[in-house]
Amino acid sequence: MLMKPNIVVSSLDMDRLEALLDALPAAQAQAQQALLQELSRADVVEPEGMPPHVATMNSRVRFVLDKDPVEHDMVLSYPRDMAGAADRLSILTPVGSALLGLETGKSIAWTRPDGAAFTVKLLEVVYQPERAGELHR
Repeated sequence: MLMKPNIVVSSLDMDRLEALLDALPAAQAQAQQALLQELSRADVVEPEGMPPHVATMNSRVRFVLDKDPVEHDMVLSYPRDMAGAADRLSILTPVGSALLGLETGKSIAWTRPDGAAFTVKLLEVVYQPERAGELHR
């Protein structure tokens, strides 16, 4: 069974993500299902009540995958914000969905579209819009 720590999502992110999922074409059903399942178990808080060390949409996060020592530093992004930005990670990717709502220091086991499992660990929330006072970005 995959390890699923508690996650927290802001009400603003939840509204925007639900709208995104509603608009996805059927070809992206697998990404849609994974994100929907994650959102269904989230504790939802107002943006101003978001804990400062939780990965939210548009947060810059540092993370590692499995036991690979390579650290990744990316911005958790909506698909519309992905064009030409190598440092952006779409919320519709398995790693993006896994990171959403995760707290610094926590890990989560996740399944890739091919069925293989991986673990992602959030090392740091370098920048979080809510922490910076950008509550309506």
